[in-house]
Amino acid sequence: MPTTLRTFFAIFGACLSVGLAAAERPNIVWLSAEDISPHLACFGDPHAITPNLDSLASQGVRYTRTFTTAGVCAPCRSGIITGMYQTTLGTQHMRSRASLPPFIQPFTVALREAGYYCSNNSKTDYQFEPPKNTWDQSNARAHWRNRKDPDQPFFAVFNFGGCHESGIANEGKYRNVTEDLNSDQRQDPAKLSTFPPYYPETPAAREDWKRNYELITAMDAWAGELIQQLKDDGLYENTIIFFWSDHGVGLPRAKRWLYDSGTHIPLIVRIPEALRAPDQGVPNQRNDRLVSSIDFGPTVLNLAGLSIPGHVQGQAFLGDNLPEPREYVYGARDRMDERYDIIRMVRDKRFKYLRNYEPLKTYYQYMNTPEKGATMTDLRSRFESGTLREKARAFFAPSKPVEELYDTEIDPHELNNLAGDPAFASRLEAMRAVHLAWVKETRDLGLIAEPLLVAREKEIGHRYGILRQANDDRLSERIAEVAALASEGLDGLPKLMAALEDSDAAVRYWGAVGIANIGAPARSAQGVIRKALADSSAVVRTAAAHAMCRLGHPGPALPVLSSVLKDGEQWERLHAAIVLDEIDEQARPVLSAMRAALVPKQELYSGGKYTVRVINRALNQLEGTKNEVR
Repeated sequence: MPTTLRTFFAIFGACLSVGLAAAERPNIVWLSAEDISPHLACFGDPHAITPNLDSLASQGVRYTRTFTTAGVCAPCRSGIITGMYQTTLGTQHMRSRASLPPFIQPFTVALREAGYYCSNNSKTDYQFEPPKNTWDQSNARAHWRNRKDPDQPFFAVFNFGGCHESGIANEGKYRNVTEDLNSDQRQDPAKLSTFPPYYPETPAAREDWKRNYELITAMDAWAGELIQQLKDDGLYENTIIFFWSDHGVGLPRAKRWLYDSGTHIPLIVRIPEALRAPDQGVPNQRNDRLVSSIDFGPTVLNLAGLSIPGHVQGQAFLGDNLPEPREYVYGARDRMDERYDIIRMVRDKRFKYLRNYEPLKTYYQYMNTPEKGATMTDLRSRFESGTLREKARAFFAPSKPVEELYDTEIDPHELNNLAGDPAFASRLEAMRAVHLAWVKETRDLGLIAEPLLVAREKEIGHRYGILRQANDDRLSERIAEVAALASEGLDGLPKLMAALEDSDAAVRYWGAVGIANIGAPARSAQGVIRKALADSSAVVRTAAAHAMCRLGHPGPALPVLSSVLKDGEQWERLHAAIVLDEIDEQARPVLSAMRAALVPKQELYSGGKYTVRVINRALNQLEGTKNEVR
């Protein structure tokens, strides 16, 4: 921590200890669950069996419009612990490892400086290495009971991993997590009226939906035990309790996605009467204030009487001196394991706007982990046999619309895209503008191709500062504008061609991507694309090679792709592998180079498996094989 910040926290902590008696400082407990939507009885679910959380809600407030910043755990959790968007920090890609500048710290550092005992039991998954002073204890034994001074205020986090998607997909884990449920706590899959219309109507898919409910019931018992421990310790009336989930249910089109099924989460906060600010924490209330998951940390700081650092993007929703409520919440989807699909979300209380930056990609790209689940297996097999129902079949379309707009009040499953409806043109335009303003304001690092992001991090020591360099303060805007233009069709071709002459590779990359998106009608760009095949940046060369293939000229593109696949850095190789997979039959002349890439390299993330997974899938499709890669 920089000396100035360390001094600040020390002074503030000293002031706090003088100004507040220990008994006046609230203890705060977080009960967090993995991979669940608001399938709780207290949120109106007709099938949920959640008596402990229902009781907590009856004594607290249910926040009915709480959303995470991503539909997957690690990017979300990096934002929760810092109060910042993952796309600002550079932690947006699943299973990546970013460095943060020294002044951006987990909020628990400030709590500890102010005298709190902070324990975490025990998930971190922040996508950066947390400072050693983040927690007093962070492991499977961490507990408020381990503090040496019983009068010391505490912030304690407990995480339940049993309802993770693996609890649905893995028979052994499901049985282990739910072994203590009695017959009255079991569900009949055929009677679950909440079964979504975008899933296949099959016994296996309904079984998955049933398991989700039973895992939640097991989680509810876990929450009840921890709440009882607070009571047993005489701490219940001096402890503020939060319950939340990191993102939506661990099934297709939910986990990893920015629909409400992936980002809408339950949030319950119980504040003992003696600790309530005026008009806050009134028992058994429903509150429809928009809350983002990056607001959780700043809210804890505010409740503890601590200042919120100026760089924090989240905002407090409880305590004194609150800002105006949010008008919008935001979300981002970036690389999910081995596949990129850059999508951004803006949501108000009623409408959801999605921007698909890579519309040529199908919704259900083949990803190794979710393909192992029964619901995804049935989705794919039913689609291939032509027996998948219509609302589920739409997500196998070969491409996506550039924009999606949903009225979530009348269309809670977000199936009726209003983006092309003239009656909603003004709403679409307004939310499009809000989205683009957010991308620029937050310096969205997800719009920088990952190989460039990693290389530039090495140069300056962290990702946060990449778009904050004094020598090019408009770079963020240029990238955002060309990235948006890349999916807007032939009218933008002259600007996309000009972007290929930009001084920055991040802009040139989107110029090439945009020309690839247009395809054959962009034939006038063939000259600049050929030139880009020799670009100094491997990821620009790869994007240009994809564009050449889309223009119908794979000949000069394939040697470029083969070269990057063989000799590129980790994420450069993955980009090349994905292009080879996406061009289908055009890749057949380089099958030998693709087979050579099946030997995983010892790379920093996932042991080099991501490139192998993509190439393996491409070969399976071209050669009719069924090799699997874990």
